[in-house]
Amino acid sequence: MIRNSLIVLLSALSFFSCKKKGSTDNTDAAPTNLTLNAVISTDNSGNVEFTAAATNAATYEYGYGNGVFALVPSGKVTYKYPASGTYTVTVTAKSASGKTASKTIQVTVTVGLSLIFSDEFNTNGAPDPVKWGYDIGTGSNGWGNNEQQYYTSRSDNVIVQNGVLKITLKKENYSGSLYTSTRMLTANKFSFKYGIVEVKAKLPAGGGTWPAIWMLGANINTAGWPACGEIDIMEHKGNDLNRIFGTLHYPGRSGGNADGSSRIISNASTEFHIYKVEWTAAAIKIYVDDVLFHTVANSTAIPFNHNFFIIMNVAMGGTFGGAVDPNFNSASMEVDYIRVYQ
Repeated sequence: MIRNSLIVLLSALSFFSCKKKGSTDNTDAAPTNLTLNAVISTDNSGNVEFTAAATNAATYEYGYGNGVFALVPSGKVTYKYPASGTYTVTVTAKSASGKTASKTIQVTVTVGLSLIFSDEFNTNGAPDPVKWGYDIGTGSNGWGNNEQQYYTSRSDNVIVQNGVLKITLKKENYSGSLYTSTRMLTANKFSFKYGIVEVKAKLPAGGGTWPAIWMLGANINTAGWPACGEIDIMEHKGNDLNRIFGTLHYPGRSGGNADGSSRIISNASTEFHIYKVEWTAAAIKIYVDDVLFHTVANSTAIPFNHNFFIIMNVAMGGTFGGAVDPNFNSASMEVDYIRVYQ
């Protein structure tokens, strides 16, 4: 009996010894034979179908070359690029134990832009109420900057005539203020994430005038400012005629410490110019007449990856507009069109 038990024990030890010596357990091995393929859609939608595969890979992480990353367990994913360009795409395969292997390819994508919002201002009268609302008052309850105007929605201050929108800043006593104007916005009517905004406008002149075409994060009521983010496509000072400002405000870079640049143009108050922002997950770029003059790299660390709405207004004085010309009576910002592409 003892002899038989010894034989069984020796056989078991031999089995486990052989298994350990010839083991094919790859749980601690790095991924191998990594491949990455891309199929680019031919319809100019920006869609690219990626397929990654590797031996011993448990998950795949994609870097799409524009600051966007995604964890894709299966290795197969379709990503829609928001803008045309050539992108360096990296996929990192990871084993169950955390070992990795990477592969990089380049893809060239053509994206056909679609017009998702516009106002050509071709119908005389009040601006389209489906597209535009108004902030009324002085902003002393939180959104003002010590300006001297009272914002109204009266036709004296905002009207569409002869194919252009006119926002008129007037010197007049009104509800305790010395000036009136308009601040119109698409909040609760239209907002979007990423795209191109293009506005053709002629700016008012006069010391203290402060026209602006800009955007605010649609979450401002919950996040507050500057945590919601602000993109100033165009600001102008009548006291610094023809200098166009493009600026971003966000935590750590707001108010007098904002992230901005400026460019001097000719005839800002006598001719129409095109003010534009290109906004993607990778960058925010601000132009005047298709000349790029300010770029900010976008990332998840700053609040420019959610919906924003549009604002157009003309202020008087305040922290940016500066000293008011006592002889000023009236001036208008005229807008030929506003268009948003995506």
